[in-house]
Amino acid sequence: MESLAIQSLKDFELLIVEDGSSIPCKSVCDAYSDRINIRYFFKENSGPGPSRNYGMEQANADYFIIFDSDCLIPENYLAEVDFFLSKNPIACFGGPDAAHPSFSAVQKAINFVMTSPITTGGIRGGGEQLGKFQPRSFNMGISREVFEKVGGYGKINPGEDPDLSFRIWQAGFDTALIEKAHVFHKRRIDWQKFSKQVYKFGVVRVILNKWHKGTSRFTYWLPALFSLGLLGSIALFPLFPFLVDVYLLYFVLVFLGALLRERSLWIAVLAVWAAVVQFFSYGFGFLKAQFLLRLLGKDEYKALPGFFFK
Repeated sequence: MESLAIQSLKDFELLIVEDGSSIPCKSVCDAYSDRINIRYFFKENSGPGPSRNYGMEQANADYFIIFDSDCLIPENYLAEVDFFLSKNPIACFGGPDAAHPSFSAVQKAINFVMTSPITTGGIRGGGEQLGKFQPRSFNMGISREVFEKVGGYGKINPGEDPDLSFRIWQAGFDTALIEKAHVFHKRRIDWQKFSKQVYKFGVVRVILNKWHKGTSRFTYWLPALFSLGLLGSIALFPLFPFLVDVYLLYFVLVFLGALLRERSLWIAVLAVWAAVVQFFSYGFGFLKAQFLLRLLGKDEYKALPGFFFK
């Protein structure tokens, strides 16, 4: 809210939807009521998708922008979005995410592997063609027309944002990337939380590919294949030592890429470990879901109930 209070463009309303939190933030919202046109809502816990839908239902405007509570918004963000939409009235947009200088070394390392084209993160910041960019809900704009046409977010989590993008395309609307509309998005604060997050990403990718025919890509298999290949190269090291060298070369590239971006040896070292955690955790989730849903033919709601809100 502090970052929104200093926006160069002032003509907006801010809706805060408290999704059943045990520690409510109404007092914080009240403290900003003289600086932002703010409206606060408390509701029973239903998950991020339905809660965002609830907020859009309460909104007065015809264009909505969704942020997560762990985002910091650059002061010219809304002005950049307003300028872009005045020239390109797109139905839905997304923007990149970046690491703020105040973030921890672990968060910056995780941010690198989640946004760098040499890992799996290129699509988050511009790796896709403009017309097929998949907005993420930490930084996503959507028109009222599209929201009402497609029904907003679903009850899957995570994965509710690419699911929405697929349904937007199926309804005949386009999405776009606004490169200058970036946010500073806080990452997980430790490796266990990061591993759990990307494991879930791997699982929901299989679910979404099952729901939306024709969306599967070979690239979704790469983290799993990378992980299996690394384990295989270690096991076969006595016979084929050069196989390990291929992976060492890749990790050197990750190290150098993080070093050039962050100017920190420690963050570069952490980025190598973050890449390992990302590939193995995502790959395990992806293979597990493939085994349950594709090979065994199980129903995703019964086999993976923790990924759906009631």
